[in-house]
Amino acid sequence: MAHTFSNDVEAADGIANAYKKLTSEIAKVVVGQDDVVRLILTGIFCHGHSLLVGVPGLAKTLLVQTIATSMDLDFKRIQFTPDLMPSDIVGAETLDKERNFQFIKGPVFANIILADEINRTPPKTQAALLEAMQENAVTIAGKQYRLPNPFFVLATQNPIEQEGTYPLPEAQLDRFMFNIFLDYPSFKQEVEIVKKTTAEETNEVAKVLSSQEIVSFQQLVRRVPIADNVVDYAVKLCHNTRPGENGSSLANDLLEWGAGPRASQFLVLGAKCNALINGKYSPDIEDVRAVAKPVLRHRMVRNFKAEAEGISIDDVINKILAL
Repeated sequence: MAHTFSNDVEAADGIANAYKKLTSEIAKVVVGQDDVVRLILTGIFCHGHSLLVGVPGLAKTLLVQTIATSMDLDFKRIQFTPDLMPSDIVGAETLDKERNFQFIKGPVFANIILADEINRTPPKTQAALLEAMQENAVTIAGKQYRLPNPFFVLATQNPIEQEGTYPLPEAQLDRFMFNIFLDYPSFKQEVEIVKKTTAEETNEVAKVLSSQEIVSFQQLVRRVPIADNVVDYAVKLCHNTRPGENGSSLANDLLEWGAGPRASQFLVLGAKCNALINGKYSPDIEDVRAVAKPVLRHRMVRNFKAEAEGISIDDVINKILAL
């Protein structure tokens, strides 16, 4: 099933074709959400984790499941609840019949983890994912266990119910490459969803990519050449979010906290992948702008003035992109 490419140009064409096939397979099951699908697939090709924010019933779980199927990846869903323990995620050591300790792997040992309603669990349990997301490994009783490759966390968060939730700490938020907003479907899309989901027939999703191909595409994204002015633009965007002496007057006016260097890295990686899936061999400034909102929105904190005036984080990003 895996293709071997003789050079990077051929591989770049391969990733664009794979992206087209993936989106058409996903569209068999998931109606609309094109931008969300583009960003999740971009995150996967960049070896990045994504946070999906949307009200219940927008097919977040179905979307992630469908993507895992089309990529022939092992998929596990973890429902985060207030009583979930770290061992419920990473696994634990138990005594076997011979009274020896044996490690039983938790659900985190899969290619794609759907961390459902991640903000419903206390920080101690949220932190169990931190090492996995950063190191692609977990440590139990002093011993490190490698996670399968590729490995992605796609976490969902409900934006409306603040009761009984534990906001994600900044350190954990920063590990997510993208913060993706899911919106309600249009009237026409909703009609199609209702027809699809209330009929008997179900569409089978074909497997488009193997795990080896995904890993080779991730390596390819890093090899994509990028012009200095595009890197400068990405770094300047991040600098314009930071209040302080070197920050923009906009940041000083509306923000408490700005995006760190990891945002600049993700802007460049995201731009490289966005160029590839659109059939280009090198990214330009438009590719950086195409991933700016999901990269920046969870790395900036509005100040009291912005909150009081009802200026959302996306409004602030729009102003920064217009500078």
